[in-house]
Amino acid sequence: MTKKQSSSLHAPRRKNPPAIICDMEFELGQACEVLRQTPYTLQRMLAGLSADWTESSGDAESWGVYDIIGHLIHGEETDWIPRAEIILAQSENRTFVPFDRTAQFLRSNDRSLEDLLTEFAHVRNANLERLAGWELTPELLELKGMHPELGEVTLKQLLGTWVVHDLNHISHVARVMAKKYDSNVGPWKEYLSILK
Repeated sequence: MTKKQSSSLHAPRRKNPPAIICDMEFELGQACEVLRQTPYTLQRMLAGLSADWTESSGDAESWGVYDIIGHLIHGEETDWIPRAEIILAQSENRTFVPFDRTAQFLRSNDRSLEDLLTEFAHVRNANLERLAGWELTPELLELKGMHPELGEVTLKQLLGTWVVHDLNHISHVARVMAKKYDSNVGPWKEYLSILK
C-alpha cells in the first residue's frame, strides 16, 4: 500500500455532504412533472405500512406522516390553485386568503391514511387539469398577487413554491419516519444526516 493510499484511508470524514448548486429556470412542464408524481411517490412509500410508521402526532408543532398528507390535501383545496386564480383574475383586490397550516388536524380527523392518499391523488390531478387548461404564457407567469405576509409575488413564484413544497414534505415524511428508529441505529447515527 502506498503512502498516499494509506493516508486516504484515514482522511477525516466530511461532516456534511457538499452543497448541491443547480439553480434551473422555472419551466411549467418540468414543474408539472414533479407535481404529477408526488401523490404516487407518497402512495408507494406509505401504502400498507403499519400505523406505527404513519399515525398522526396529534401535535400541531410536530407533525406525523398522517398530518403531512392532510396538510398537502388542504393546500390543494385552499392554496395553490385558488391563489393562482386570484392572480389571473387581476381584480383590484389581489390579496390571498391566509393559509391555515394546521387545518388538517380538524379536517382529516378519523379518516384512514389510505383515504387521504387517494383523495390527495384525486385533488392533485384535478388541479393539474385546471392548470393545463389555463395555457399559461411567460407573460401570465409574471402576473402578481399579494401574499398577506410576504407581499407581492408572481404566479411563477407561486407555482415554483408548489413544486418545492411537495419536495419539502416528501423529505419531511422521510425524516419523521427515520426519527422513529433514531435510537435503533447505534453508532451509525453519525453517518445518517437524516437523523440530525
